[in-house]
Amino acid sequence: MSGVDIRQATIEDSALIHKFVVELAIYEKAEHEVLATVADIENALFGANTTTKAVICTFNNEPIGFAVYFFNFSTWLGKHGLYLEDLYVSPEHRGVGAGKALLKHLASIAVSKECGRFEWSVLDWNEPAIQFYESIGAKPQNEWVSYRLAGKALEEFASR
Repeated sequence: MSGVDIRQATIEDSALIHKFVVELAIYEKAEHEVLATVADIENALFGANTTTKAVICTFNNEPIGFAVYFFNFSTWLGKHGLYLEDLYVSPEHRGVGAGKALLKHLASIAVSKECGRFEWSVLDWNEPAIQFYESIGAKPQNEWVSYRLAGKALEEFASR
């Protein structure tokens, strides 16, 4: 992993993070779903009341990827957990160890904060990511089904 470094993101990275978010959405065939602007990234990741954090991955001092994470809580464990919202490494830099370095960095944060879990989701068709995650010892959680309320459905339910 020579040449790979990870640092905490700053507000000056907002445009870079936004660029990576769009690239990730293109990879996931969902570019049309990205509504966030650079200003939204600035506010959500670096605003006064944020609980979300980001890191930037560089290779030979060139930004090549990022991760966004936050802490959740398990009532069963009585501990916080670290949830990885997004992890992305630019295609031309995959294979240099950046993804593994990002995950190890976040795992270290989880351990240092005494988290009981480090979790994330992956699209069921993303076989390269699934194989990578399983190669580091991560296990899929098949007993839970994810649900989501968003957009108009969320607003309608909240106003009932």
